[in-house]
Amino acid sequence: MFDNLPKFTFFTGKGGVGKTSMACTTALSLAADGKKVLLVSTDPASNVGQVFATDIGNKITPINGVKNLSAIEINPEESAAAYRERIVGPMRGLLPEDALRSIEEQLSGACTVEIAAFDEFTALLTDNDLLQKYDNVVFDTAPTGHTIRMLKLPGAWSGFLEDGKGDASCLGPLAGLEKQRDKYAAAVNRLSDGDTTRMILVARPRQSALNEVARTSEELATIGIKNQQLAINGMMPTDTGGDSLAAALLKRDEDALAGMSPDVAALPRKVFPLRSENLVGLEALKRFAMGADDKPQLEATVAPRNFPKLGALVDGIETPGKGLVMFMGKGGVGKTTMAAAVATELAARGHDVLLTTTDPAAHIAETLSGEQANLTVSRIDPEAETAKYRAHITATKGKDLDDQARAMLEEDLRSPCTEEIAVFQAFSKVIRESSRRFVIMDTAPTGHTLLLLDATGSYHKDIMRHQGEASQARLVTPMMRLQDPAQTKIMIVTLPETTPVLEATHLQEDLKRADINPWGWIVNASLAAATTTQPILQKRAQAEQVQISKVADELSTQYAVVPMQAEEPVGAERLQALCEAPHPASDS
Repeated sequence: MFDNLPKFTFFTGKGGVGKTSMACTTALSLAADGKKVLLVSTDPASNVGQVFATDIGNKITPINGVKNLSAIEINPEESAAAYRERIVGPMRGLLPEDALRSIEEQLSGACTVEIAAFDEFTALLTDNDLLQKYDNVVFDTAPTGHTIRMLKLPGAWSGFLEDGKGDASCLGPLAGLEKQRDKYAAAVNRLSDGDTTRMILVARPRQSALNEVARTSEELATIGIKNQQLAINGMMPTDTGGDSLAAALLKRDEDALAGMSPDVAALPRKVFPLRSENLVGLEALKRFAMGADDKPQLEATVAPRNFPKLGALVDGIETPGKGLVMFMGKGGVGKTTMAAAVATELAARGHDVLLTTTDPAAHIAETLSGEQANLTVSRIDPEAETAKYRAHITATKGKDLDDQARAMLEEDLRSPCTEEIAVFQAFSKVIRESSRRFVIMDTAPTGHTLLLLDATGSYHKDIMRHQGEASQARLVTPMMRLQDPAQTKIMIVTLPETTPVLEATHLQEDLKRADINPWGWIVNASLAAATTTQPILQKRAQAEQVQISKVADELSTQYAVVPMQAEEPVGAERLQALCEAPHPASDS
C-alpha cells in the first residue's frame, strides 16, 4: 500500500473519499508483514467493525482472523456529549436554564466534536506504555488544522471565558482545555514530528475534492505538519470497453489531476483505481491491498432503473408560484448543478426566479453558460462577507480585550462556523425576495449554524426580545421563514454512497432540531439510473440500490434520482434535461 510508514499514520479527507478503506487496508498490510498494529477510528460514520466483521466500539479489540491487528472506534458524538457534560455539569443549579442551554448550544458544533475526538486519541498519542505494545498506529480521520491551531494557543482559556470577554461560535469548546494543555502540547509536537508521523490526504479525482486537499495541505503545513502524502482513490480505469459514459468519466478524472495546484501535485502520490466491490471483509481488503485485477462477475446486463425524476420535484416546488428553495448538502454532491437545474426549469416555465449562490462566480456562470429569460443570478462572496463579519465582531467585542484575549478571538473567527454565520446573514438579506418570486439558494449554511443562530438568541431571539407584543405579532424573521414549510422548501442533495447518505442524514437531524423539516431529497450522479455497459460501473450501479432504498424508505417521502451524466450539464438545455418528465418509480 504505502512505503516506509512511520509509527503514526493519519488518513484525512472529506467524507466518502475512502479514508476507512485506506486505513483498514494499510493496517492489514502492516499486520501481514509481522508488525503489531493498532487501528484507531475517530470517524462518526465509522464502519471499521463492519469492514472486519468484528464488534469493536470504544475499546481496544483484537480483529477476528487477523494476527497482530487490534482496533478501537472512538465515537466523536459520544465523546462530545461526555465532554460537554464535564463542562456544563458543575454549572447545573448555579446558572439559569437559559444560560445552560446557551452554553450547551455553544458546545454543540463541529469544533466541539473535533476537540472531543482529539481529546480521546490524544490519550493514545501520549500513552507511552500503551504505544510500546505496537509498532504502528493507524488513524482513520485526523483532526483539522483549525483544531490543532486552537490547541496550540497559549493563555488562560477558562479565565477568558469566565470573564465573559467572548461568546463567538467556537469559544465554548476551549472552556475545558486548560487542564489538558501539557498533554495537548505533547500530542501536537508528536503530530508535527515528520520522523514519527505521516499525514495521508485522501481524495477522489475531482476538482472540488482536490481543491479541498490543497486547503488542508496548506493549513497543516502552516502549523508544522509537513510529512504529507496524497492518495487518489477511485480513478476510472483506462479500459472503458468502448462505453461512452466510462470514457467521459475517465476524461473528467484525468482533467482533475491535470488541474491540481502545484503544491498538491508535488506531494508524493499513489493512485488507486475505481473498484467494483465494496471493501468489506478480509478477502476484499486483501484483494485491494494486493492490487488484484478487478473483474466483476455480472449475472446479467444491468438496465437503468426507473426512479422518480427531478421533474416531479419541480412540479411540487412550482405549485405555490413563489417561495424559497434551499439546496443543502456536503461539498461535492452537486448542489450547484441541482440548484441551477431547478432554477432554469422554473424560469423556462415562465416564473420570475432569483438564483443565489456562494460558489465562485466563474463556476455558476459556467454552469448556466449564458443568460436566460426570467432568471437573475445573485452572487454572495463568502470571503468578503466573512471579512466584513470578522471586522464587525473584532471592532465590537474585541475593543476592550487584552492582546492575548484578542488573539484568541481572532483565532476563533477563523473557524468554519464564522463563515457559515456570515453567509447566513448575507442570505437573510435576499430571503424577503421569496415573498414575491422564486428564490433558489445554493450552498446553504449547515444545520448547526441555523440551530446556533436560533437557540442561542444570537439572531432570531435577539430580534424578538427588542420588539413589543404588537410588533412581535407582525415580525417575520429569516429563521421563521425557514421554519415555515409554506414559505420554504429545503432540498437535501446527496450521492448514492454510504458515507454521503449518512452525512446527509445527520444534516437532516440537525435541521429538525432547529424545527426545520426538509421537503425533499435529490440523489445525484447515480449509475443505477444511467445507461452503461462497463462492468465495474454496472457492479457499482447494483450496489447503489441499498442507499437509494434507504432514502426512499426511511429518510424522505419525496425524492428524485438524477443519473450520472456522460457530459457536464452546462447550459439551459442540458440543465433542463435533468428535469425531464417524471416517471413512476419502480419497486426497489
